[in-house]
Amino acid sequence: MGQINMHVTPWFEKMLARFMRVRKIATKSEAIRIAVKEGVERSVGKGGTVEFHSLRGYANRFSVNPRPRFRNDDDLWNKKT
Repeated sequence: MGQINMHVTPWFEKMLARFMRVRKIATKSEAIRIAVKEGVERSVGKGGTVEFHSLRGYANRFSVNPRPRFRNDDDLWNKKT
């Protein structure tokens, strides 16, 4: 197997660390192999399922609107006359 050396940005390092944590991958080289393999499979139409579990709870990081236009979901769809 050949060796590839690459320079990465701080953003890439951060995303790679997140990928390793979510997937429970021990080494950077293994994480990069998996990411590249899945990216190639996805680009040629042989990708598997997409996992969204890492996004669970993401919306809770943001503040709630203090003055919402609608009190609940029903008000959103009910027409007021």
